[in-house]
Amino acid sequence: MMLCIDVGNSHIYGGVFSKDEICLRFRHTSKVSTSDELGIFLKSVLRENNCVPNAIRSIAICSVVPQLDYSLRAACVKYFSVEPFFLQAGAKTGLNIKYRNPVDVGADRIANAIAATQSFSGKNLIIIDFGTATTFCAVNAQKAYLGGVILPGVRLAVDALSNKTAKLPSVEIIKIEQVVGRSTIESIQSGVFFGAIGACRELIHRIKQEAFHGQDVLVLATGGFASLFDKQGIYDQHLPDLVLQGLRLAAEMNT
Repeated sequence: MMLCIDVGNSHIYGGVFSKDEICLRFRHTSKVSTSDELGIFLKSVLRENNCVPNAIRSIAICSVVPQLDYSLRAACVKYFSVEPFFLQAGAKTGLNIKYRNPVDVGADRIANAIAATQSFSGKNLIIIDFGTATTFCAVNAQKAYLGGVILPGVRLAVDALSNKTAKLPSVEIIKIEQVVGRSTIESIQSGVFFGAIGACRELIHRIKQEAFHGQDVLVLATGGFASLFDKQGIYDQHLPDLVLQGLRLAAEMNT
């Protein structure tokens, strides 16, 4: 079995694969932790979900939080006797990365692109990851990673309003039916929700015209907040495990 771990700015998202099928998913906050805290958590979450920790034969990690990398590597070695594979610069990906400096592309975005091009071979793709940041990746049918867009995610937008203003509260992020709010809370929720939808539609339109010159494009969504925008006509498919699938594939390529 393979343990795959995506370390994001807000959460650690993990999963266990039996061959190419995912059989367990879990989340944990991305607070700075010791190797023992991380190791004990990982073994506990596996046991609580009827997965024997000793069955883990390989571990793959992508991380955008460098402060956790050392502790996570040490936890894998100490608690699983496995040297983990980190998806980072120099790894085989099967992609032709067109960034001016390929090292700058986040490992999670690369993992998403690996999985997407594997599942939708020969398609032009826009991949939207609704996480702490909302990211857009443009990948053409020849597996060229053309670049993308990064903007604040919905949680960052709410936190910024709450932290940088004197009277605006922090609010729950929910799907809103009416754009005109009748309270401060409703108004913030509407602005965050419909503002994100508007930004997505504009960016998708511009990416299609600029990167793909009006060709057919498949729009995929992933990330913790992606389900918030189901049935809004933004994307074609929602793939919550995309980053974990990409990690599994990357680890297999680099074995």
